Amino acid sequence: MKFTNDFENHPVAQALKKWSPRWGLVLGSGLGTFVSKLEVLERVSYSEIPGLPVSKVPGHAGEFLIAKMAGQPVMVASGRVHLYEGHPASTITAGLRFMAACGVETIVLTNAAGTLNQAFIPGTWMMLTDHLNLTGTSPLLGGANFFDMSCVYDHALRVQFSMTSADEGITLHEGVYAGLVGPQYETPAEIRMLKAIGADAVGMSTVLEAIQARALGVRVAAFSCLTNWAAGQGQETLDHSEVLATGREAAAQLWRLLEKVIAIA
Repeated sequence: MKFTNDFENHPVAQALKKWSPRWGLVLGSGLGTFVSKLEVLERVSYSEIPGLPVSKVPGHAGEFLIAKMAGQPVMVASGRVHLYEGHPASTITAGLRFMAACGVETIVLTNAAGTLNQAFIPGTWMMLTDHLNLTGTSPLLGGANFFDMSCVYDHALRVQFSMTSADEGITLHEGVYAGLVGPQYETPAEIRMLKAIGADAVGMSTVLEAIQARALGVRVAAFSCLTNWAAGQGQETLDHSEVLATGREAAAQLWRLLEKVIAIA
């Protein structure tokens, strides 16, 4: 069974398909600077594609890029929309369906997250091994869309990224991401609950996109830029500008990882 993709025959998707982008990348908060390193071949604003919402959150540009990375064409979603902006789950994940319609077979999801694990310090990266969908919704609502989620984050990809990070001397933690609705940050009591049920990091994105990608048969790898201690774990007041700043600083490490792995894929 495969999820029906409403963008499968979209004329813009068909036009971008000519580039044959097998890899896709979704950039989270503060990671837009990643774009400056790319050899951009084509740009399409989300606003040019009927059915795609445009984020109003700082740090999310709202455009698709076809670009060269490690000599291969990749499709980049620079920015995403979130549940807390008032969109339903099916709208949140429209960009993933559009990327799959353009030919993307492997998607790399990125996000900015708060760290709950005392061994995972802010400024480092965590590769997702699993997630907790605490949003209360799913992009698969509307039918008997029963898809196996026992291995959302592709094992072979995780092994490759882990080996490459070790070779490059990049700290790459592995752990469980809890996806919540937001937009408010969590309370200390909520963080204690999340730790108790097994979360290592917490954020407001990614889980719905990962569910949608798997339903489409797209391989998934996902990375959290650990931008701050979660509530009650440190002394600082949580602030979105800090999230953006830390993301910008950490983007270079992710670039190195992706460039190496895509080159040998």
